[in-house]
Amino acid sequence: MSGMLLRLAGTAVVAAQAVLAPAPAAAAPAPQPSVAQLLTGLQRLYHQTEQATETYNATTEKLKRQRAEVARLDGELARARLTLRSGRTDAGRLARQQYQNSGGLGPYVRLLLAPDPQHALDEGHVIGELARERARTVARLSAAEKRTDVLARAARKALDTQLGLAGRQKRQRDDVRAGLDDVERLLAALTPEQIAAVARLEQQGVAAAQQRLTTAGALPTDRPATPRGDRAVDYAMEQLGKPYQWGAQGPDAYDCSGLTSRAWSHAGTSIPRTSQEQWQRLRRVPLKELRPGDLVVYFPEATHVAMYVGHGQVVQAPRPGERVRISPLASYPVLGAVRPDDTPAQPPATEAG
Repeated sequence: MSGMLLRLAGTAVVAAQAVLAPAPAAAAPAPQPSVAQLLTGLQRLYHQTEQATETYNATTEKLKRQRAEVARLDGELARARLTLRSGRTDAGRLARQQYQNSGGLGPYVRLLLAPDPQHALDEGHVIGELARERARTVARLSAAEKRTDVLARAARKALDTQLGLAGRQKRQRDDVRAGLDDVERLLAALTPEQIAAVARLEQQGVAAAQQRLTTAGALPTDRPATPRGDRAVDYAMEQLGKPYQWGAQGPDAYDCSGLTSRAWSHAGTSIPRTSQEQWQRLRRVPLKELRPGDLVVYFPEATHVAMYVGHGQVVQAPRPGERVRISPLASYPVLGAVRPDDTPAQPPATEAG
């Protein structure tokens, strides 16, 4: 049985053991959980853990964007403060000039008494230009003060948002870690016989689900991948055997959406980080039209994702305790499929006869 389901089975085991805890002598022993109950409990627990992981991943992406926004606003605020400082320097210089020139006759009296009226008129033009420059300086200073104030408020708000996201991320991280700790404790309660039985039941369920898709004609026929799709698949296949680690995007470990997003990034196409965003933002395609490189999304909440590699198989980072591997497309309950690359696929080349 896959390491994940084995861990999933622990949930039901622990619950069952709680029921089987020492009771008063008069109480009858509780029945042992069935293999199906163990499997159901384990699957539920791991599904909840993966939901928490994808929520954590989404918050991490928001936090990255928010940190970039805070840095951008801080840069703009620093530049605005330099502009404001320069404007205040100019305003101070003009104020000193006005004070120094405030005594004596006014410009009109100087014009009437001047021995050279044309020179006085030229001087008046200069005085008028200085007045206009003072007005422009005051306007720039007022605008700089307003912009600096707006940016300062925006920067404070952005920083508050960043701190809130960081706190949320920490709580979500702690939730995931606590859930995984519970899984480890639960797994320790499984006997080798229980592990083997749950593994067999899981494999039978996957085989039956795959057969239902085949019978219904929902599995795709072989279709060619695009060049980028080929590169994405090649990258994902090169990661086979690397461990699942929640929140990881490689190169040494991956979670489910970390593998798919990194593979497509390697192929030259940026896609959303989380399985929910991949489901929401990428173009959806019918299962029977899948081509290698497309993504298969699982569970009603879109909390798991794998990459189609052809022949009814996917490559995926399954869950904690397991490694990147090739699996049947129906390894989990299928929600649908999305296509990161809308470039038309090229038909396979034919050899000249």
